[in-house]
Amino acid sequence: MTEPVAVEADWDKAPGLLDGAKELTLGPEECDLSYWITSVAQGTLRDRGDTGHHADAVVPEFLKEPGPLRDALTLEFGFRALSEEMATRILGRYVTIAPGIPEMEFYATQLLDEARHARVFRNHLVELGHPADSLLRDVDEMAADYRRRVLEPVKEFTDEIVTGQSDFIGGVAVFAIVIEGVLAPAAELSERKWTPLSPATGEISRGTAIDEIRHLTVASTILRDHVVKHPEYRPRLLEILRAGVRLWDELPDREYVLPREELFQKGMQEHVDLIRDYELWPGVRMLDTTPEQRYDMAEQWTDEMAEARMAYMGLPVEVLASGQGGGAE
Repeated sequence: MTEPVAVEADWDKAPGLLDGAKELTLGPEECDLSYWITSVAQGTLRDRGDTGHHADAVVPEFLKEPGPLRDALTLEFGFRALSEEMATRILGRYVTIAPGIPEMEFYATQLLDEARHARVFRNHLVELGHPADSLLRDVDEMAADYRRRVLEPVKEFTDEIVTGQSDFIGGVAVFAIVIEGVLAPAAELSERKWTPLSPATGEISRGTAIDEIRHLTVASTILRDHVVKHPEYRPRLLEILRAGVRLWDELPDREYVLPREELFQKGMQEHVDLIRDYELWPGVRMLDTTPEQRYDMAEQWTDEMAEARMAYMGLPVEVLASGQGGGAE
């Protein structure tokens, strides 16, 4: 008898990232190794385990030819691949210092999720025609400045808490509330904007978004329960979150997001026949949006998710107030 797939991990039934992260309640006891095997490996990823998309979801020929859309997607997935690789390496320490078996199993599965994300982002670039033999080197060279100015400071900040201080709960807060909490809305935007243009690309983003729902909601439950049991930790948790927001305010993420959104802008105008009246969000056609509007909407989604998750944890959302924002990776 086949094990049932949890609704939030079911490809056809799972909510979108924003709704799922704001409304679902999941904990590490539910999302254990057995859950991952049955609902994720045999559920979400059924028929999509290799590439992240179904064989019937094709890469359009125009994305295999030189042009602004191909350039935009190369930058986006190249940078996201490096981000997910960094996340995978960091999460090894979370598994080591997890206080209990449920937490250990959950972060072991998240480590696999992030490694898979990095893999499908990289391999999608090969599907676009980038040479596989030099792909790792090419991505490293393309994103060297991004790694140095954005990823390394985030890694150093997280390492100090997780490795330097062996603070598991602090690490959960940094990863879920600060890192993924800021980057997840960009993943939502990616799924929405590529879906009418490339079925394969849209499905890859859909699959990673389903995973992010689980990551964000389980981490929020871990933090909520810890603060209830250990209220004395609350001031430290709030200070870690404040420090994380200060860090994001200093990172030049906008410098890397807007140029690729400008390429996307130019490219989508070349394919209005595919996009037509497709709405990027309710009442707004994607063809009518600008790079700045898309970036700003990702920031708005960040704020909405933060408000919901902080309320769930019983923490003041004002702690995440940001001067510059950072809604996209």
